[in-house]
Amino acid sequence: MKRKIISIDEERCNGCGLCIPNCHEGALQIIDGKARLVSDLFCDGLGACVGNCPQGAISIEEREAEPYNEVLVMKEMVKKGKNTVLAHLQHLREHGAEDLLSEAIAYIKNNKIDLDITRQEPVLNQNEIHQAIIAAKNEGCGGSCPGTIPASFVINPENRERSVDSFPEVRSELSHWPVQLHLLNPMSPFLKNSDLVLAADCAAFSMGNFHTHFLKCKTLAIACPKLDSNQDSYLQKLVAMIREARLNTITVARMEVPCCSGLTRLVELAVQQSGKNIPVKQAVISSNGKVLTEEWI
Repeated sequence: MKRKIISIDEERCNGCGLCIPNCHEGALQIIDGKARLVSDLFCDGLGACVGNCPQGAISIEEREAEPYNEVLVMKEMVKKGKNTVLAHLQHLREHGAEDLLSEAIAYIKNNKIDLDITRQEPVLNQNEIHQAIIAAKNEGCGGSCPGTIPASFVINPENRERSVDSFPEVRSELSHWPVQLHLLNPMSPFLKNSDLVLAADCAAFSMGNFHTHFLKCKTLAIACPKLDSNQDSYLQKLVAMIREARLNTITVARMEVPCCSGLTRLVELAVQQSGKNIPVKQAVISSNGKVLTEEWI
């Protein structure tokens, strides 16, 4: 059938990943450093991702495509938890897609979906859906990346007066080198049976207690899901670490900005491709260094 669907200009796309968290339907992935539409079935053609592409690489076109399937989308989306489902329903409401919205709500009711399966959240009911949609209408990223907005933080004035030598030395908890994911050998002995922390580059600079909070008795890899190139290599390395090094757990320490969610998606995809059931924790860190959430996903 002929319908509206997204089109990606590969010349303009730089693989920043800002479109990914805004496609709650799961139609987009970063593959070989470019955003790709992985299935016509999951793209509703409403363009939530368009305004979040700083390169202007995504547009809406009309072409022959498989029909969008709301039921298939909901089947996948309920696995991601309540917040993702609510964001999707809000997206449908904002674009006036009332038929799809009704279909999604009917799916939730008819299948008695309990979103407490993985995230320990309350069961989603119809009244909660509509209230959440109304409350969330003013939220979102707009057309630019929140991570690029300048901000200043208050520093304790007493610390400004102290010399560097007056601060107690804090012991490093780093247990190995190198730490950049491109440089790490998945077969390194220190990775074997370890608990890995995969941290966004900015995380340690934001948190004053990053080492004591995250690194004690753990191994470390760092990466940037927005700026690093060849992220397919990252995926393959993580798969190898899970399979060959037999990682015990992975903790993703990411910043609160939307583009940083690509780090979590990378780990989830690696776990899926590895075929191993490995526990994954996500810690979301604010730009001024506070751990906003820390939970198993």
